[in-house]
Amino acid sequence: MAFIHEKQDWPELTWDSELLASPLAAVRHKQGRLLGKMEALGFELRAEASLSVLTADVVKSSAIEGETLDPEEVRSSIARRLGLDVGGLSKASRNVDGIVEMMLDATQAFAAELTEERLFGWHAALFPTGRSGMSRIAVGQWRPEEAGAMQVVSGPIGHERVHFEAPAASRLTTEMSRFIAWFNEPSAIDPVLKAAVAHFWFVTIHPFEDGNGRIARAIADMSLARADGTKDRFYSMSSQIEAERKEYYQKLEAAQRGDLDITPWLSWFLDCLSRAIDGTELGLGGVLNKARLWERINQRPVNVRQRLVINRMLNDFEGFLSTSKYAKLAKCSNDTALRDIHELRERGILIANPGGGRSTSYRLAEPENVTG
Repeated sequence: MAFIHEKQDWPELTWDSELLASPLAAVRHKQGRLLGKMEALGFELRAEASLSVLTADVVKSSAIEGETLDPEEVRSSIARRLGLDVGGLSKASRNVDGIVEMMLDATQAFAAELTEERLFGWHAALFPTGRSGMSRIAVGQWRPEEAGAMQVVSGPIGHERVHFEAPAASRLTTEMSRFIAWFNEPSAIDPVLKAAVAHFWFVTIHPFEDGNGRIARAIADMSLARADGTKDRFYSMSSQIEAERKEYYQKLEAAQRGDLDITPWLSWFLDCLSRAIDGTELGLGGVLNKARLWERINQRPVNVRQRLVINRMLNDFEGFLSTSKYAKLAKCSNDTALRDIHELRERGILIANPGGGRSTSYRLAEPENVTG
């Protein structure tokens, strides 16, 4: 059976717009609702939410390819590049910095054109040592002819199954010129749908010796950022793909072995994106909980000392709050700390843990229990 890139009219990909209209509209509606919710958070919480999602996106995109990254290193690298507070975070390795650099260039500069030079830069950032594992590869250039056929193979030696074979290296200059021109040209295709088409088209060309999956997902994220109209990322497509990795590869293989109508792939991509957006509230539970708590508290604002302590309890606080801890954090006397704590308890912001006397400790209440 011929692969899709061997069809006579490749790369004239087609799809059933009528069939995709309803799931596309549903996804766009979910995007709008999510962006509206995030817009109401305020700058600091939006930045925290975006940092969390970007971290997951980088970690999970690598996990799809079997590479394990330290989330704290990734978070540190992203925060430093975005000018966010990185206190206490570990320094990132050169490898992690390169992966983060690629992802941020795709999503922060989403409006800029995709160029051959930009793609070569992304590839070089992914492989700063010029090696993939122990093997030396061609970095910052298309897959060379001497690298041989690019195949996705499984099974024992002598009984291998070829899942996919990419276009020959001699075709790559022409193939990538067409892809880049299509991606950059203004079109009537919705940018969400364009993300799905671009992901499939790029990974089918497979222009590099390694890193094609991660770069394909970065290109898709670039198009999704255009759809959202913001540099901030509030959902992670890569996280959802990683959770559905087996089906992801099955859908890609089926489409690459099929005809030029890629409706089933696009349908799966839209459904996967919908689930990614649905999972945002769970993934950003801590950030959204902070937002709900402050929304209730700010109906009758607390004083500066109380705000400082509450923020610490919501972030990097260990254990429970005590009067002495409050006094130390707020730089006040124990008597002042007691008065502040009493006020916070009266409003239901703090709850006393079992016990009493000098050993009394406190925790933050759930947002719905806070009075105005």
